[in-house]
Amino acid sequence: MQTLEQKKHRLFILLSGIFLTNAILAEMIGVKIFSAEGTLGLMPANLNIFGTPMSFNLTAGAIIWPVVFITSDLINEYFGKPGVKRISYLTAGLIAYAFLVIFLTMKLQPAAFWLDAYSKDPSGNYFDMNHAFNTIFGQGQRIILGSLTAFLLGQLVDVFVFHKMKLVTGNKKLWLRATGSTIVSQFVDSFVVLYIAFAGIFTNQQIIAIGITNYIYKFAMAVVLTPLIYLGHYAIDRYMGKEKRNATIRGCSA
Repeated sequence: MQTLEQKKHRLFILLSGIFLTNAILAEMIGVKIFSAEGTLGLMPANLNIFGTPMSFNLTAGAIIWPVVFITSDLINEYFGKPGVKRISYLTAGLIAYAFLVIFLTMKLQPAAFWLDAYSKDPSGNYFDMNHAFNTIFGQGQRIILGSLTAFLLGQLVDVFVFHKMKLVTGNKKLWLRATGSTIVSQFVDSFVVLYIAFAGIFTNQQIIAIGITNYIYKFAMAVVLTPLIYLGHYAIDRYMGKEKRNATIRGCSA
């Protein structure tokens, strides 16, 4: 029989592992830009935003960022501000570490046989495997800085809004504080990363147009995935026992 303390620690480790893994993966695969409409077999949206035609061309990381949102809200609900802040700072540090390791591997001299073995694509066209590696994994310093800043700021805004709303709703209306905090924090995230990474490269109109397009997707996902918050909440309550829920929060939010 597991004690309450063991359950608390195992739950935090599980949620933290999901949060960490998906946040780091999202950063790594975010270098690929994909067409959401094309993937779904739809025509481009061609939205006119401040005179700029925009479609839903998103980073591949957008696919799994909603998992980060959901996990963050569950950690918020059960472990409070300290829980979210600890895992957010740790994740930001590990993302920075991952980028540092990638940067160092890009400086390694490639082995000749490796370049020869992968010198052609399936169609027989020649390409430079080392250049391809560096292009795929390499991201500009401003993009990395913008991404890390937006991530941390977004998390801090999320936990602030979540707990302000909880003061009003109590333990009721989980959907309101979970979805509401995500909607607010992702608005901040969407524009902070773009302005740090692309100010001076893109015009203000272009940055705003890209930010609005990204935010529409994030807003929609926050609303659509709200039922998963309740599913996670139900599963955790079943695991912990409803009568132990308050003890879990008190014990982990000190």
